[in-house]
Amino acid sequence: MTGNSAPYDSAASYDSVAPYDTPARYDTVIHRRQTRSVRVGDIWIGSDHPVAVQSMINEDTLDIEGATAGIRRLHEVGCEIVRLTVPSLAHAKAVKEIRQRLEDTYQPVPLVADVHHNGMKIALEVAQHVDKVRINPGLFVFDKPDPNRTEFSPEEVSAIGERIAETFEPLVQLLKQQDKALRIGVNHGSLAERMLFSYGDTPLGMVESAMEFIRICDRLDFHNIVVSMKASRAPVMMAAYRMMADRMDAEGFPYPLHLGVTEAGDGDYGRIKSTAGIAPLLAEGLGDTIRVSLTEAPEKEIPVCYSILQALGLRKTMVEYVACPSCGRTLFNLEEVLHQVRNATAHLTGLDIAVMGCIVNGPGEMADADYGYVGKTPGTISLYRGRDEIRRVPEAEGVSALIALIKEDGRWVDP
Repeated sequence: MTGNSAPYDSAASYDSVAPYDTPARYDTVIHRRQTRSVRVGDIWIGSDHPVAVQSMINEDTLDIEGATAGIRRLHEVGCEIVRLTVPSLAHAKAVKEIRQRLEDTYQPVPLVADVHHNGMKIALEVAQHVDKVRINPGLFVFDKPDPNRTEFSPEEVSAIGERIAETFEPLVQLLKQQDKALRIGVNHGSLAERMLFSYGDTPLGMVESAMEFIRICDRLDFHNIVVSMKASRAPVMMAAYRMMADRMDAEGFPYPLHLGVTEAGDGDYGRIKSTAGIAPLLAEGLGDTIRVSLTEAPEKEIPVCYSILQALGLRKTMVEYVACPSCGRTLFNLEEVLHQVRNATAHLTGLDIAVMGCIVNGPGEMADADYGYVGKTPGTISLYRGRDEIRRVPEAEGVSALIALIKEDGRWVDP
């Protein structure tokens, strides 16, 4: 079931993930888990569409001018869906002005409102001004944990379930009426107390928390749902997403997954940690939208997202550079030349460019590249189009000659 969706000319046929004991396990194409399509503004999320990139502004939503500028900065660097926090009714009403200001001074941007502790009134207000509402099942109907509690009786569990359904239903009905989306966003660190008593602080507890809300939506015939299972530890996050996908598929809920390692930190380690959690799941066919959560300016998250997607062949939004690590055969300063080539061509899209230090491995290792820059002899560069050597030029002219070749083929655009 894919639901109503905008057309998308996919480059590959996506089937269900192959079992590990079949030859299909060794395919070079990622076979994405089949999901329905969920629209968020003008962006579609689901297996029939490119994996979407998201982030979140860090401005206070009450700062209408600052929040609008933050959303615009993110969108201008390629963020396709932008989330903002809505902790109060005043914040929810401010979103209306933010959305209007974007439309008046820039363009519509798909917006997601983040609603947490006992946020029903907030959610009902902000749902009218955004394209998707994100709720956290552990906090949406929130009771302060009782340090003296030793168990939950069946009657207490039933009563809480009824209260959740009663509180949640108006939001579901409103989103259904307006044809908007819902993200059921579970966080490992904020499971409800009764879930912790029943399942412990485990991926299973995360799955059960999400399934409770999914089943309420299903009873109300609402299916514009995206699910996330975030944790600050990559192994926990990966286990939760795999379990969630299995459970949803078994019960006939083909909802898209939003991937992310929450609170990943900053710098190299934050990027590595996020990639370690997100990339394996994408490679297994799980995941339809992603966010890399860094303790840095939100705009810095976007290149990491696209790099992950490009490395896996799921999206092509930049030049793919193939370069050898350098060795004793290298005939020029490979690191310096790679920087020169990158600086000259990084604004292009959809090209593979190889920079190889010598002729020994160059033509073979770069066989899939569109263009190659290869050390031929000391002081001489060979330029390739695919597997074919096109010309040889002095090393000092190598980068300009490469640009000229790309221009000859009509694949150059000015920065």
